[in-house]
Amino acid sequence: MRTAYVAVYETLADWEIGHLVVELRTGRFTGEPWTVVTVGESLEPVLTMGGMRVVPDVTIADVEPDAGDLLVLAGSGQWDNGGGDAFAKLAARFLEASVPVAAICGATAGLARAGLLDERKHTSAAKEYLQATGYQGVGNYVDERAVVGGDLITAGPDSPVQFARAVLQRLELADERKLEAYEGVFHRADPAAYATLVG
Repeated sequence: MRTAYVAVYETLADWEIGHLVVELRTGRFTGEPWTVVTVGESLEPVLTMGGMRVVPDVTIADVEPDAGDLLVLAGSGQWDNGGGDAFAKLAARFLEASVPVAAICGATAGLARAGLLDERKHTSAAKEYLQATGYQGVGNYVDERAVVGGDLITAGPDSPVQFARAVLQRLELADERKLEAYEGVFHRADPAAYATLVG
């Protein structure tokens, strides 16, 4: 069973990664359930933006990229306050090991500050949002809901469904027909697409 490490920290924007984590853990549409492991800076509980208390399974120090298949980073207040360095360093280790990293919303700013977007195609809330970090990757910014840039998958805060779709695509967990149906069900509320997912 493959493993997704999901970073957890105070004010984590739980809705941004909800679609993705559910599909990975259950495998309900992909046919391949994953193990989901939450990662904190410590084992102390964190409170998400939605008010859920999460106790990390492991700490950053316990994580080795070659023991996992994906690192997921959600937005949170910490990224906009200049924090999250430990998780940005963890992301760098995953990318160096050619293990995919999926970052949405504020997490993209943290990766930008760490120089991890400079040479990779990416997106975020807006080009100007990332430019405010002083990063050097504006030439690789793509104005799309979600972008797959090799081992890096990024999205803006209004695109949790597209984020999930892009990650599932990068991980080759579903074909294009099923991915299109997935987005149809959860983004466009297309009931006809549901038959493709469950068929």
